[in-house]
Amino acid sequence: MDAANVTNATRRRRVIISALTLSLAASLAACGSDHQEPSEGKDRIGLLLPENKSTRYEKFDHTIISRRLAALCLECAVDYGNAESSADTQRDQFEALVKKGVKVIILDPVDAQAAKSWVDSAAHQGVKVIAYDRLAEGDVAAYVSYDNEKIGRLQGEGILTALGSRAASANVVMFNGSPNDPNAPAFKKGAHAVLDGKVHQIVYEKDIPEWSEGTAKKEMTDVINSRGARGFDAVYSANDGMAGGIAEALKSAGVANVPLGGQDAELPALQRLLSGTQAFTVYKEVRPEAETAAELAFRLLRGQSITSLTPTTAASHSKSGIPAKLFKATVVTKENLKDTVVRDGVVRGDLLCTPALAAECASLGLR
Repeated sequence: MDAANVTNATRRRRVIISALTLSLAASLAACGSDHQEPSEGKDRIGLLLPENKSTRYEKFDHTIISRRLAALCLECAVDYGNAESSADTQRDQFEALVKKGVKVIILDPVDAQAAKSWVDSAAHQGVKVIAYDRLAEGDVAAYVSYDNEKIGRLQGEGILTALGSRAASANVVMFNGSPNDPNAPAFKKGAHAVLDGKVHQIVYEKDIPEWSEGTAKKEMTDVINSRGARGFDAVYSANDGMAGGIAEALKSAGVANVPLGGQDAELPALQRLLSGTQAFTVYKEVRPEAETAAELAFRLLRGQSITSLTPTTAASHSKSGIPAKLFKATVVTKENLKDTVVRDGVVRGDLLCTPALAAECASLGLR
């Protein structure tokens, strides 16, 4: 090939590459840019989660919701934000989505009451808000979660089962969830409905701000110091994160054989089930909850009916008759761990069964 032909071929390749580059850039701008025309905002769905201390939000909820929306709607994109436990940060994230023109927002509120003003303002502008996992105050369009009072009852029943014949004479310590979490009072109410009158006494009870593991550990240490190692017979923890701090306090004080319950089926809690330092946890399968939220968001975005997805209703302090889907939870103990969280792929056997737990795992057929 002579020099002229080489030059012409090179130019043709450059033209083709330039055209492909422009086409790709246009495609990416259409589906991924934050700087879009308002008319394109109707295909964006907001997802705001409350914190990243619990492993579930980043590892499961965010991923499952995003993937389900991608499968339902090729032209949709998810605008995601994690508030990292700050209600002010979440408000800024929420208001930024509304300003951008997002018409559907899946919101798991840091502070349900604080969210009321933003939710109402957004609803007045035609934005549909789906309360996810926690019921936000205000004019929400739908709610997806678990029956939280029933979860509390499951936790109470877990304590009674672990105590067995000792229940009637048992003194119980209770660590409840964060005061600004609307689910926490429901867990507490359900637990009390089961425990009150069935155990001898609730000798200490405390609501733990922000579900803090460190605060729960300190409070448990204070209880041990004031009542002594034999001053209580079981500990109710509203979630697994706090149960981790409580378990550390019990271990440091040399307290053993005291049933401890939690919630969320987090990996450290499942390992405590195997080691015998936690009696049970409550497993709330994230996938159906997350996928339902995604499907609700898509239908609301397209103006479709959500009736088939919301067979019941819920009520907050500010609104009643909210279309809702409430799932059922399961108590997980060492005995049914294999047939629940392991079977469902929530945790891998190789991650669960550390060398220190190898013998226990082998006896349960987990490896």
